[in-house]
Amino acid sequence: MRKLIAAGAAAVALAAPAGAEFASDPAQHLMRIERDALETVSRDRLQRLMRAAAEADEDVVRVSYDGDWLAGQAAPDGGAEWKCLSEALYFEARGESVRGQFAVAEVILNRVESSVFPDTVCGVIEQGTGELYQCQFTYTCDGAAETIHEPEAWAQVGKVARAMIDGAPRALTDGATHYHTKHVSPRWAGVYPRTATIGVHHFYRKPVRVSSN
Repeated sequence: MRKLIAAGAAAVALAAPAGAEFASDPAQHLMRIERDALETVSRDRLQRLMRAAAEADEDVVRVSYDGDWLAGQAAPDGGAEWKCLSEALYFEARGESVRGQFAVAEVILNRVESSVFPDTVCGVIEQGTGELYQCQFTYTCDGAAETIHEPEAWAQVGKVARAMIDGAPRALTDGATHYHTKHVSPRWAGVYPRTATIGVHHFYRKPVRVSSN
């Protein structure tokens, strides 16, 4: 390595114009050149990282849990998963605040990601449907017709559903997989840790069973 540096330094010295600052110490000048080159590489890398971060930031769904933010969102639409989530929010939480509606949506999407529930939005919502009051979401098995009577409420929950499916952060319920209204007390409420209370709902997270092996 010393020979290479010395040879390089000599080449720099030979190529230097007469009276150049580094003519008397070409090795030091070569080190300065190498340092400047490294700084340039570092700056280029930093710029690339900043550009990548900016591009990734553009994909982040930014949410404000209020009506003004929702009012500024485009009219929602989507496929079956969006429709299922919108219906669940309409029948389960249309009377709740925007924050409360997002919280219910979090529970549904948290279940989708859990290994103990179906792996689609519609599958989670329709789980147990078919027997009266034996389902996960009461509106799907209470025997009442599922009719949308409030178009404004439907438009609002549709925007909430769209934002959540598009990747809005789940920052309200700390991974909750269950919820219930305050006027009922299901048996699991005394076992599962409560993670949040928003509006008329308490939220809980199903404990993860850890293998003893």
